[in-house]
Amino acid sequence: MEGGWPAVKGLLFCLSVSLLPQGRANIFTINCSGFDQHGVDPAAFQAVFDRKAFRPVVNYSIPTQVNISFTLSAILEVDVPLQLLTSFLWLQLTWNNPFFSWDPEECGHIIKFIVTTKNLWLPDITIVESTDMNQTPEGLSAYVTNDGHIVYRKPMRVTSVCSLNIFYFPFDQQNCTLTFSSFLYTVENVVLGMEKDVWEIADTSRDIVHMQGEWELLGITKATRKMSVGSRLFDQIMFYVAIRRRPSLYVINLLVPSSFLVAIDALSFYLPVESENRAPFKITLLLGYNVFLLMMNKLLPVSGTALISVYFALCLSLMVLSLLETIFITYLLHLGTTQPPPMPQWLHSLLLYCTNPRKCSPTALGKENAGLGLNSTHPPGLKEPKELVEKELGPREAELSVSSGLTRAQLIDLWMQFSHMMDTCLFRLYLLILATSITTVFILWNT
Repeated sequence: MEGGWPAVKGLLFCLSVSLLPQGRANIFTINCSGFDQHGVDPAAFQAVFDRKAFRPVVNYSIPTQVNISFTLSAILEVDVPLQLLTSFLWLQLTWNNPFFSWDPEECGHIIKFIVTTKNLWLPDITIVESTDMNQTPEGLSAYVTNDGHIVYRKPMRVTSVCSLNIFYFPFDQQNCTLTFSSFLYTVENVVLGMEKDVWEIADTSRDIVHMQGEWELLGITKATRKMSVGSRLFDQIMFYVAIRRRPSLYVINLLVPSSFLVAIDALSFYLPVESENRAPFKITLLLGYNVFLLMMNKLLPVSGTALISVYFALCLSLMVLSLLETIFITYLLHLGTTQPPPMPQWLHSLLLYCTNPRKCSPTALGKENAGLGLNSTHPPGLKEPKELVEKELGPREAELSVSSGLTRAQLIDLWMQFSHMMDTCLFRLYLLILATSITTVFILWNT
C-alpha cells in the first residue's frame, strides 16, 4: 500500500500536466499555414469566434482596457424646448483580445484583417445622456491585428440631454456633456482609457464639423470619474463639448430692422409738437413694429427668457410711451387754446430747475418775469400772451391768477415748455437705449 501511493501521486501529476497548455507563449497562436496560397481560412479562427459571448481575457481578475476616441462631424439640431442636442459622431473603440495571435511570416505576411462584429466580443460602451435607441447600422466590421489588437469604428447619431441657457440668444454658447460608460461591466471588468489626446479629438472635430450650419465647435475637454450604483463602481469618461451659435442670421433679420424702426421713431421727435402728422406717423410705426415681431416670432426661442426678448419688449414700450406722450402734448395744446390747467408747485419747481438751475426758487418768479427762464413758444392758432392778458379774466382764471401769481399767457408758456421738456427727455432716452443696445451687440459678438 505504501509502495502504491507514490505511483498514484505520479499518475495524478502526469494527468495534471497533460491538461495544462503546452507552452504559455504559444497557447493562443493560430495555425494559419496555407494562407499565402488559399487566403484566410475561417476555420482557423472558429475557436476564437466561439468565445465571443465571454470577455476575452486569460485571467478574469484582470480588467479589459477599452480606449475611446471619437470625431464630432456634425451638430444637427439644438432643441431648446426639450433641452436636447442632436449630433453625429464617429466613435472608435480599441481593446485587446489575447486569443487572436498569429505569426505574419507563416500567414502570408498578413498583419491585420477585417472581421464582422457578429463574430467578436464588443464592449457595451454607451453615452449616458443619450435619449434614443442606438442607431448604429448593422453589419459593421472591425480590424484585428496579429497581436490581438482590435479597432472598432461605428457612426452614431446621438440625441443627448443638454442643459441649454438661451439668455444671451443669439450670442449664446452652450456646454453639453457626452459621458461614455459601460452599463454592464464594473471597474473590476472594464476600465476606460483614451486612444488619442483630447486636443487631437477637438482639432479633428473642428476641422471636420460642418462649417455652414448654425453652430460652430469651440472646443472639447474631458474629465474622468467613477459612477457609483449601490455597491458597484463603473468607470466613466466625460467629454465637455462647447458650441457657439452663429448670430449673423439673427442680427440681420431681427436686430437691424428693429433698430431701424426705433431710430425712425426717435427721428419723429424732430417733427413739431404742434404738427397734426406726428401722432399718425407714430401709430403707423407702432403697427409696423408689431407686424415685424409677428413675422419674426419663429426665429425667437419658444421657451426661456432671452435678452433679445427683453430688448424687443423695451423697444415696444418706448414706442407706446412716445405715442402716449404725443397724445398728452396734443391734449395740452388743446387746453392751451381754451383754458390752461393750473401747474402743480412741484412740477413748476422742477421745470424751473431744468430750464434754469440757478433760479429754481419759487419766489424768483414773483420778483422778475425773467426768472422763468422760459421762451415764448405758441402753436398756430393760439393768441399772443399780450392779447390774452388784455382779455377779461373769468372767475376761475381770476382765482388761478391770484393763487399762483401767473397770468394765462404765462401758464401757456409753462405748459408749452413742459411739453418741449418731455420731448427732449424722451428723445435722449431713445438715444441712450440705441447706443446701449448697439454697444451690447458689439461686445457680445466679439466675446
